[in-house]
Amino acid sequence: MSPTQPQTPVERADTAVVLDLRDAARAHRITLHDAPALQPQERLSAIATWQGRMVNEHVSARIFRSLREQAVDAGLSQDWRDRLARFEADELRHGGQCAAAVEALGGSARALLPALPEVPAHDDTDALEALLRNVLSVSCLSETVAVALITSERWESGPAALAETLRQILRDEIGHARFGWRLLDELAPKLGPARRARLSAWLRLAFGHLERHELSQLPSVAAPSDAAEQVGVCDGRVSRQLFYDTIHDVVVPGLERRGLAAGAAWQGRVAA
Repeated sequence: MSPTQPQTPVERADTAVVLDLRDAARAHRITLHDAPALQPQERLSAIATWQGRMVNEHVSARIFRSLREQAVDAGLSQDWRDRLARFEADELRHGGQCAAAVEALGGSARALLPALPEVPAHDDTDALEALLRNVLSVSCLSETVAVALITSERWESGPAALAETLRQILRDEIGHARFGWRLLDELAPKLGPARRARLSAWLRLAFGHLERHELSQLPSVAAPSDAAEQVGVCDGRVSRQLFYDTIHDVVVPGLERRGLAAGAAWQGRVAA
């Protein structure tokens, strides 16, 4: 492909699917004037970290697109649906911002896409309960944890451009998390005992999925150097503990206050 030809975000290389966000990286270009000196392995770790974020953020857009479609089926108002449309755009923009960080660190904003299962349709229940299961999983669990983790990463960030990138992403992730809690606040009084019991039982699956995903993203390895941490390489052990603290201190009590038996659903998960 010549420099004058447009790049497609997704392409195929043999049987692998490649996400190519080099155009998006240029649109969000940043320069790391104040980056610390990095050893070669530290730079590679930082590039890999931001590439992983780039993929995760881009993939999240399809999740919000599916939630918007489910919101239509569930009869949610246009206001709720419009918010989900904005969230989809947020995640696509985040992917571009993370791609810019990859390029600023000397990497290429191209990465293999993992196998992407369909967003669960939950055909065993009605449209409203199916939507609530996914909103609980995405907003009340995953995005709430993301807020805690990104806040911690922003505190450790050194270069101003990376700190600003994390600030902008964090602002949006807070909105994505609040969406789920506010929707639950609106709908909780109308759920009824049977639906509450089913959602509470389903939470055990959601917690298990979230825990497996987060632990796979946060390997318990030796702490990174100060320089690597400043450019986004997290301390997996610290981040794992923050994950468990967020579930125990924020997510479980929040769900319990809204009438779901989250404590029983979380009990028995792997200890930190």
